[in-house]
This record gives sequence, structure tokens and C-alpha cells, in this order.
Amino acid sequence: MSDMLETVRLAAVQAAPVHLDREATVEKACSLILEAGRQGAKVVGFPEGFIPAHPSWYTVRPATGRVSLGLSRRLFQNAVVIPSESTDRLGQACQQAGLTAVVGMCEKRPDTTGTMFNTQLFIGPDGAILGKHQKLVPTVGERLVHTGGWGDTLKAYKAPFGNVSGLVCAENANPLAVFALMNMYPLVHVAAWPSFVSPALKLEDLITAVSRGLAYSMGCFVINATGVLDQATIDAYEPSAEERPFLEQCRGRGYASIIGPTGQLLTEPLGDAEGIVYADVDLNDVMIPKLINDFAGHYNRPDVFSVHVNDSAPPMLSRSAVAGTPAALEAESPVELPLTPLSLAR
Repeated sequence: MSDMLETVRLAAVQAAPVHLDREATVEKACSLILEAGRQGAKVVGFPEGFIPAHPSWYTVRPATGRVSLGLSRRLFQNAVVIPSESTDRLGQACQQAGLTAVVGMCEKRPDTTGTMFNTQLFIGPDGAILGKHQKLVPTVGERLVHTGGWGDTLKAYKAPFGNVSGLVCAENANPLAVFALMNMYPLVHVAAWPSFVSPALKLEDLITAVSRGLAYSMGCFVINATGVLDQATIDAYEPSAEERPFLEQCRGRGYASIIGPTGQLLTEPLGDAEGIVYADVDLNDVMIPKLINDFAGHYNRPDVFSVHVNDSAPPMLSRSAVAGTPAALEAESPVELPLTPLSLAR
């Protein structure tokens, strides 16, 4: 019997969070997961920082001003611990819907009062956490609230039909990050995007340019999930008269799409509306592009190019006792406190 891959329905979310409200946004995410499940989707991708919001206020507000500082504190208060009750609820929705979800969120470590990550959480159709990806380098204003992840989360995760990977916003254009995932042969890749970036950069053009080349170079299907800027979020930013026209121009717009492995667009745009776009895809379609240009295999030269990935997270603090002291005799080895937990099991 030949090794045939499945035909599956992919789903890309185009939606706004309930701004800086973790519980309400988790509820909205669960509703979108269940809706995708009712429509027969087997994978659904969510926008960047969907729970509880992306810190886009830094585009229009001073970093140390009253508004930015207040919104940043609310962001931390509503960030997600992995695992937690919030991720349990997402898992229950995935189990009920029978699909794999890749959910963008602002992540914080348990029992801390600082440091957050721009994270994609991978949840399987049994409701279990498959893993997570933490954005490697925060972009512009994100650097004020997010730290970068490490190579321990730069990986693809196994769904029932094959491997699924993900990257956040501009790192989808990072050739080394893409190459690392390419070597894991994902069939589906989730590219998570915010609702807008900057007056100097048109997000629609960026997504189109990056994701079509990404799909071809990786030889897989790409789900582009994008945020939506709503009026409640604009009001929370308290923009100046100078900045408000740009935000109003962005309001309601989204660019969710699904791209095939030869770079072809498979979906029609939703336009200025929230919702989910779908595409029924034959996963066997990844094979011909890979047979022509497998950049992680026969179309590469490992004798010429060498890429090293450090797939561990460094410890923030190491403790050791002076040799010969009671503490040293009691301890068998130094205690290492990693900055990010590697175990996702509860």
C-alpha cells in the first residue's frame, strides 16, 4: 500500500481579541475553534498575540507615557501561563472540535511579575499541549514588553496528519529560522501576524511577499492568521489627532489567507470583517515541489553550508556550593533555574 497523505481542511482566523481581557479572549478563541471544527477544519491558526492582545500601542504612543505604561501593566496581568486554566479551556475546545490549534498569545512564567514571551501554543485534537514556539526576536515596540525565545521552541509538532510548524510575524522571513523548521518537514505552517505594523509598512504587501515565498521554499501549506483592529482597541490607545487617521484606516481590516506549496493563493479575502477562511487541501501536493527543490535535502549542499541550532534554553541563575561545605555535601549537583520552563506537562 502506498504512503498516501490526507486531504484536510485548513483554517485561518482573522479576528480581534477582547482587548487585554484574558478570560473573554480565551472564550472567543474557544468559540472560533469550535466554529472551525463544525466546518470540518483539522488545523486552525490564530493571529500574533491574540490572547490577550498584541502591544501595538507602541506604534502610536510614547513608550514611557501614561497610556503605554498602563496598557503594558494590563498586558502582564492578562498574559497566559503555560499550562494553566486558560490553556486547559483551549484544550477542551480542541478536543470537542477534533482539531489542532496554533494559538498566538502573550506568555508569562508562573509566579513572576516580569518577563513575557510572544508565543504560539500548539494544541492537539486530544486537547493536550503539543509544544510552543516563542518568537526569537521581538520586533520594534515589542521589545519593551517581550523577551526573545530560544532554540528549544524552534521546532515542528506532530498532528495526526503530519508535522505542523509556526513562526511569528517577521520571523517568517528569517531564512535561518525557516531553514531550521524546513528540516522537520512540516506539511502545514502557521504564520501569525498582528492587525497592523507601521504607517511606513503595508502589512498586506508584507504578508503576500513573505508567505508565498515561504510556502515554496518550505514546500508546505501556509496558514496566514491576522489580527483585526477594532474600535475598542483604538479607544484604549487614546491616540493623538495626528495618529488617529492611521488607526482608523486600519480599523476592521484583516488579511487572513492560505497559501499552497507552489506559492499559489488558495482563498478569497474576507475583507473588512472578522471570521475564518478555509481551504480544502490535498497534502500530497507538497511532494512535487519537494521533489524539484528540497532545500532541506537533495537541493542543498551540507558540504558547503553548515547551520547550527542551539536547541536548549540558557539558565538565568545557577547555584553551587563551595566544595567541602555542608551544603556542597548535601547537594549532588548544582541547581539550575531556567528562564523558560521546558516541560509543558501539568
